[in-house]
Amino acid sequence: MRVGGSYRIANQFPDGSVIWIGGIFEVVEPPHRLTYTWKLESRNGPVERVTVCFEAQGLETEVVITHERIPDDAARTSHESGWNGCLDSLVRYAEQSG
Repeated sequence: MRVGGSYRIANQFPDGSVIWIGGIFEVVEPPHRLTYTWKLESRNGPVERVTVCFEAQGLETEVVITHERIPDDAARTSHESGWNGCLDSLVRYAEQSG
């Protein structure tokens, strides 16, 4: 990861369908903050932005995700559900690895 570098990820849903997401890293500040653009390859529309911050809370870490430039309420609801699912999975992974 580096500022100006790109990424491309596949997101597979429970029904087996896949969407591709790509973007450019805008801020890379290990281990505190990561900001990148977010664009669904299958859709025309604005380029969104995601910032992920990692904040020390004693022996734990709080993960704060800010997703900006979302074009409409339906997309906002979909992103909220997706991010909550990702964070729930991260908690389960951390508990199993603990």
